[in-house]
Amino acid sequence: MKITVVSYLIVVLLSSCASFEPEPISPADTIAAYEARTLDNPDLQRYVTSHLHGDAGRRVPSRWDLTTLTLAAFYFSPELDVARAKAATDQAAVQTAGQRPNPSLQFPLAYTTNAKAGESPYTYGLGLDIPIETAGKRGYRVAQAQQLSNAARLNIGNVAWQVRSRLRSHMLNLYAAMRKAQILEQQITIQQQIVAMLDKRLTLGAASAPEANQAHIALAQNRVDLAKAQQQTQDERAQIAATIGVPVAALAKIQISFDAFEHVYPAIPANDARRQAILNRADLLAALSKYEASQAALQLEIARQYPDIHIGPGYTFDAGAHKFLLPVSGISLPLFNQNQGPIAEASARRKEVAARVNAVQAQAINDTERATQNYHAALGNLQLAESLLSAQQRQLQAMQKTFNAGETDRLTLALAQHTFYINTLARQDALVQVQGSIGQLEDAMQRPLSLSDFPAVVE
Repeated sequence: MKITVVSYLIVVLLSSCASFEPEPISPADTIAAYEARTLDNPDLQRYVTSHLHGDAGRRVPSRWDLTTLTLAAFYFSPELDVARAKAATDQAAVQTAGQRPNPSLQFPLAYTTNAKAGESPYTYGLGLDIPIETAGKRGYRVAQAQQLSNAARLNIGNVAWQVRSRLRSHMLNLYAAMRKAQILEQQITIQQQIVAMLDKRLTLGAASAPEANQAHIALAQNRVDLAKAQQQTQDERAQIAATIGVPVAALAKIQISFDAFEHVYPAIPANDARRQAILNRADLLAALSKYEASQAALQLEIARQYPDIHIGPGYTFDAGAHKFLLPVSGISLPLFNQNQGPIAEASARRKEVAARVNAVQAQAINDTERATQNYHAALGNLQLAESLLSAQQRQLQAMQKTFNAGETDRLTLALAQHTFYINTLARQDALVQVQGSIGQLEDAMQRPLSLSDFPAVVE
């Protein structure tokens, strides 16, 4: 009867155990799924609209901008999938840390060779070994695992910002290349007119060969620059697709809005930016969580100075006698060490993590100050470029009037127009530098700037 009860208990316990279920990965299926990704995906559309408006029933705007493409990257990015999986693993570790040790069954069995007459030579029984953790070890272990889980969740935010940062950088490069190509196309049109007029004058003896050759060289250089800009446009589209996690073909049919790169902030207080960097950066918050985990680890090692207890209630049938036992065992004696080594390691590790926290904080402050300085310098260059372009535009307008009045020739007007496009390119390069420094500042704070943060001038 006793054997039947024990067998039943074993069957019940084993039936509650988890079983392995294989989940094979097929490279062919993975490639097919990747190539099938589009920005028209209904699940993506619901994800984007729910984060934009809190209503998954609304439609995504027809033009994809930095915000919506960032949400698409958050949806598809394989890097974020890895970070989320790591966070899930660390969250599962919290469950592991909170588990209480299982009791173990004991089946004492002995045979007495010189048993007395009339006594059973067998000794058998049933017992339990119940471990009891002391000094709050389980609580410290759970606290450590929970803080590491928090750090993993914060790392998702850090990875998400890195994805957003790369996407913004490639979108800015695409915007710069497309605008440069547009300006170069206009410049080439004017330069072609200049070349044609100088060639005609050369045949009439009204222009020198070096002058005409220089115009041809300038036209060739413009065409080379245009080809480079067009190539960069294709490269940046590929980079944007890779950052989002979709094939390049997924971007072929969408319109991209670059309105985010038309806003310039005239003043960014350095103190506010520094405060945002300290309070908002996910890597700094994750470092603080790891520091709290190191504190819990130190508390755990200190608690391990105190031994755990094992209680073993049981029953033994010994040579015809029924014996009930309640031994207390497993108490280690701190004779040779009091866990000083692990305590010293945990204490040193806490100092190491604290140093990392200080290093990350210092890096955040330095990044913010450098980005703020770069922004103000780039903004000054943009203002100078705009002043020069405005003066050139006024001069071009005046020259257009004199040309209409017949007081100047077409070549002089074309040369002035060519100079105007050169200054337009310089102003565009200055604007791109300003937008690049805004990206640096946002990276330092790990927070996007918006028109509600500072007064803005829309270019």
